[in-house]
Amino acid sequence: MITIILATITAFLVSIFAIPSIITVAKLKNLYDKPEERKIHTSKIPRLGGLAIFVAFSFSILLFGDFSSILGAKYIGAALIMLFISGLKDDIVVLSPLKKLYTQLLAAGLVTSLTDIRINDFQGVFGIHEIPLIASIALSMFMIIVITNSINLIDGIDGLAGSLTIIMSLTFAFLFYSQGELDWTLISLALAGSILGFLFFNFSPAKIFMGDAGSLTVGFMLSLFAIHYIESNSPLSGANFQIRSAPGIALAILVVPLYDTLRVFILRAINKTSPFKADKNHLHHWLIKNGQSHSQATIVLSIVNIMFVLIALALQDNAAYLVMLVIGTLALIVGQLPIYFYRHRISDIEADEDVQEEIEQSLNAEFRPNKKS
Repeated sequence: MITIILATITAFLVSIFAIPSIITVAKLKNLYDKPEERKIHTSKIPRLGGLAIFVAFSFSILLFGDFSSILGAKYIGAALIMLFISGLKDDIVVLSPLKKLYTQLLAAGLVTSLTDIRINDFQGVFGIHEIPLIASIALSMFMIIVITNSINLIDGIDGLAGSLTIIMSLTFAFLFYSQGELDWTLISLALAGSILGFLFFNFSPAKIFMGDAGSLTVGFMLSLFAIHYIESNSPLSGANFQIRSAPGIALAILVVPLYDTLRVFILRAINKTSPFKADKNHLHHWLIKNGQSHSQATIVLSIVNIMFVLIALALQDNAAYLVMLVIGTLALIVGQLPIYFYRHRISDIEADEDVQEEIEQSLNAEFRPNKKS
């Protein structure tokens, strides 16, 4: 346990001490995320926070971690480096979405084919249990890419991605620790520590952004946490610890970015626009349209994420499909609330304007001199 605590503290300290130097270098080299029409921030902000997160996380787990129990750990490290380099290059010179997708496919394929981190059992969801190897690899690759990109897409306002991913990392750490998996606990807490150090400089008003280097590597690790947690509780794993609703709990942990990504991609498909074309249709955009600040929107979505986790944990003795159904239904309802409140507020404003206009017209008519015919 002492080793885990040291790993977490080390990751935090490396991250928090590295970022001021990164900000200085970014300013000297003019490496900024410049304001655009589709972006919320109005000033130039460095976007190399992912460099500190990656270095702090890697240094900590290499110094304190013992990966002898994780099959193919070296392939996970190789895939993580690939994604980090891809994200860092995009932060500096900009990569096309397709090139980033190719890298993600390669990284996901490397992990799912050369390690045991893949979904082998549906655990009764849709009436399916064990699935063939090829289907297992394909499904796991899809999950990795979707989760990784959902974290990338939720990184739209100050502090949001950092706050949500800390909650997710800490939750996975708790779950792994309760199962006695100390190696995965250390990795999860080291990730949380590195993100926390970054968050000190990212919470509104942000001095630095996570960038793709951060969101892709963090999202990739969270996808591995989710897959491993689900599989470690599969009846096929042979482990003593088995939670029936593990897929539902994993969904609840990641529900905010996953729901937001699904919703945005559906809207883009309906509008016949590229799924990779940025817009202002994310949940955090709607909260800001309702008058919330960056900090308030971040706190609201963080609380929502925690509530979903608590609901899933309360339902953990139920079947996985039932917990997933509850979480999915609640996400659909809660996700529409910011849009409903915004449209209701706009309707009230328009109604007030109409009433005011009628009053003015009435007053003008009352005091207007009568014309004799």
